[in-house]
This record gives sequence, structure tokens and C-alpha cells, in this order.
Amino acid sequence: MLLNRANKVLKTIYTKRNNVLINKNQTSLLLRRHLAYSSSYGNNSYSRGGMTERWPLPKTNTILNIVPQGQQFVVERMGKFHSVEQSGWFFAIPFVDAITYRIDMREKAIEIEPQPAITRDNVSLEVSGNVFIQFVDAHKAAYGSFNPLYAVSQNAQSAMRAAIGKLELDEILHARQQLNDKVAAALSEASEPWGIQIKRYEITEILPDRQIQIAMDKQAVAERERREQVLGAEGLKKAAVLESEGIKQKLQNESEGELIKVRNEALAEKEKRVLEAEGEAQAIMARAEAQAKAISLVGDALATEEGQVAAQLEMAREYVEMYGDMGQKSNTIMFQKDAGDVNALLAQAATVFNTSSIQATNFNNSNEKNDE
Repeated sequence: MLLNRANKVLKTIYTKRNNVLINKNQTSLLLRRHLAYSSSYGNNSYSRGGMTERWPLPKTNTILNIVPQGQQFVVERMGKFHSVEQSGWFFAIPFVDAITYRIDMREKAIEIEPQPAITRDNVSLEVSGNVFIQFVDAHKAAYGSFNPLYAVSQNAQSAMRAAIGKLELDEILHARQQLNDKVAAALSEASEPWGIQIKRYEITEILPDRQIQIAMDKQAVAERERREQVLGAEGLKKAAVLESEGIKQKLQNESEGELIKVRNEALAEKEKRVLEAEGEAQAIMARAEAQAKAISLVGDALATEEGQVAAQLEMAREYVEMYGDMGQKSNTIMFQKDAGDVNALLAQAATVFNTSSIQATNFNNSNEKNDE
């Protein structure tokens, strides 16, 4: 029924375009070839993602034919291969030349429907994917396979099942790119005679058995809980380490501060004592210099006659005052036998004065020698 309907449609098209009456008992060469292709493989089509991909895609010979960019036409003359026409225009002899294949040379994707497979560890799963192809040789595409698109689709399914059978489930789930490369390599080798270049193969979905999915979900939950516990333990560990480091740093800072404080106090005490010692030394030196200067002045004064008389009088006065003080402090006073003789007192004072004068002179002389 479909064959008869296609016959009627093509007859109507050819009648309108070429204004040629087609008899029921006579068909053109192009019509006969199209019907031959259609009847030899049913509709010669296969499902691709809900769409029907037909092969071959013929084109009506309009004498002056135009090839769109990205396509190539395979022309047959009297049933034999004649030429491959590139993008542009060309002439074809009507009823003699037939454009039997219109091949799109652009890259296209073929959807591989989900298919069952068994892994090396006997796990059942379904795998679907996409294979990206490109025709590179129109002659091989036309005559290398009856339907190269269908052949690629079937070969992709076989290559996928073979590759999955060599791997375990964990390897498939975690090494998807490796599986893609194996399938693409197998397809490239098989599709070369068909004029097809395999660009890449990509797995779109992997569905394990229901029981395997439940086990994988439980395993994933357990793994997440384990990671949560590990992260929590690591967090507590880091917090404890940071706290101990903080305490350590605090104690270290306090000890360093105490050490600096003690050092500063020691330096301050040392500086204080040094300054006090220097001040004391300077005071001693000043007193010694003043005493030496006073002795020197006394010695110089005693060297004169007037100074000696004045010294004798001063000593006598002090001698008398001494006895007066002694009388005020005590009821008993010891006197020499001639204590009431003033001349004796003066003589005694003069003796003491002379002795002091000699000592002062000797002291001055020794100082002068030291200065020299």
C-alpha cells in the first residue's frame, strides 16, 4: 500500500515539473530506481530519537542541478556510477543520469537507544549514548554499505556491549571517558569502508538494575555520613589545635613580657646604682678637694707670723670653751696642775699649734710633689 502511494506521489511530481505524461505501464529510470531501493528494505529507514532517517536521499534530475553547500550528489549514468558532484551547479542528462544519493557532509549525531548489557562482575544495566559522525567519502558512503547510518547504529550497540563486558560496574561509573574512547575506536575501524569518520562517542545515561540502584543509594548515603563524620572530627581537631596554639602563644607572650619587664627593672636599678655611685664618688672627691683646699689655706696662713698668733689665740679660746662645756656637763673636771695659769695654757696651745703647723707644711709639700 505504501509502495502504491509513493508511486502516485512521484508520478504527480514528475508530471507537474516536466509536463510529461507518465503512462501506468511506463515509469522513468529514476522512479524505477527509487522504488527498487524502497522495496528492497521496506521503507529503508530507521528510527533516530523519534525521527525517521531515510537512506538514500535521492534528488530529481532537473537538468541544471544545484548542489547546496555542505552536500555532495552521487550521479549514476545508465545504472552505473558516473561522478560525485561538489557544491555548485552541474548539468545532468534527463532519463540517462540519475541523482541517486544526496549526502550531507556535515557532522551529525546518531542517537543510540538504551540497550541491555552485562558488566564483567555480572551486573545488568542499560546504556544509551550518541555517536557523532561525518561523511568524508561520498562514493564509499553510497556503495560501501546498503545503509551506512543503520550500520553505524548497530555497530555502536555491539561495540558498547563488548566494551561494557570487559569492565566492572565501578570502572564504568568512574571511567566513562575511557569507555567512550574504546567504543569510538571500535567504530572508527568498522566505519572506514563506509566513508564515515567517527568524531566521538558519548554515553548519555547508565541505568543499573533496580536492586543495584538501591544498593548504590545506600552506599552513597553511608559515604556521605562517613565524610560528614570525618569532616566533623577534623573540625574538632583543628579547633583544639588552634585553641592550644592560642594558649601557647598567650603564655609565651606573657613570659616574654615578664622577662622584658624584669630586664628593664634590672637595667633601671643598675643605672640608678651607677648614678648613685658616680654621685657619691663625685661628692667624696668634692669633699676631699674642699678639705685639701682648706688645709692648704690653713697651712699658708700658718706660714706667716700673724697667722701663727691668730691660731694660738683661737686655740686658747677653744681650749677655754672646752673646759666650760665640761663644767656644764659634769660636776667633776680634771685639770692639769697649772690649769689656772693662762700663760701655761697659751704655751700648751702654742705647742699644739706648732705641731699642727709642721704637719700642715709636710702635707702641703707632699701634695706639691704628687702634683709634679
